[in-house]
Amino acid sequence: MAGSDYISWSPIRRLMKHNGALIVARDAVNELVDWLGSSAEKLTKTALTLTKHSKRKKITRNDILLAIKYF
Repeated sequence: MAGSDYISWSPIRRLMKHNGALIVARDAVNELVDWLGSSAEKLTKTALTLTKHSKRKKITRNDILLAIKYF
């Protein structure tokens, strides 16, 4: 699934502006949104694998942190 299905364009654009990017092409923001969505999906799948391995149902903060290390 595309990141744009879950991540709003405006907050990402605002974040970029807050970090000094005064002029950004729409397709650049769209590309970042898609990458963030894809990365979030991969991290979630990895965290879910860790959760299931621990015989739990709830993904915890530690699962996400460990998934980030593997990412």
